[in-house]
Amino acid sequence: MNFLRNRIVVLGLVLLATLLLYLLLPSIRQGSMEPSIKVQRMGLLATAPPGPTAINVSIRTGQLPGDPPLFFREALPVDRAGQQILPRLQVVLLHGQAFTSKTWEQLGTMALLATNGYQALAMDLPGYGKSPDSETLKTDQSRVDLLSRFLESLGVRAAVLLSPSMSGHYSIPFLMQNSAQLRGFIPIAPVGTRSYSPQQYKNIQVRN
Repeated sequence: MNFLRNRIVVLGLVLLATLLLYLLLPSIRQGSMEPSIKVQRMGLLATAPPGPTAINVSIRTGQLPGDPPLFFREALPVDRAGQQILPRLQVVLLHGQAFTSKTWEQLGTMALLATNGYQALAMDLPGYGKSPDSETLKTDQSRVDLLSRFLESLGVRAAVLLSPSMSGHYSIPFLMQNSAQLRGFIPIAPVGTRSYSPQQYKNIQVRN
């Protein structure tokens, strides 16, 4: 019964994350991108956003070599006509203990991001989905290095990192060391937050 309750809670968090991404991501764009925000808002007044049935985005998969090899899914940004465009922003999606990168595809989160101009990257953390486990991931530093390898190998620069529950073992140490590499961080009840002091969280700065 506890396992079922935990799965229901985590699923609720994932659905909440999808809603937050849809509603909040446009607000983090700044500087030269501001005019596109206004244009988008004006467009929303004229036409309703496409529903799930209108989204037609290809999800590509791949595997990065290393110890361990990392399986990932990618949705490239497209315009309303379905043509590939340059991404407004890159969004990296981690997952909780009961899920994998496939969850973000099944929920439609990756397609939703792509149709709104974002590049979505979802990885299977080691030991989940199609990424094998590794005995080398015993320390925070080893997990930071793994996440850094994933971002660097795929050319991810200044991404928004979304991290629910269990994935906090990777994202929180990475945030403490490499926050300047991120444009934003979306925590969804991640584990490991008590390992750091309030002052350490205050010192975090992401890229503008």
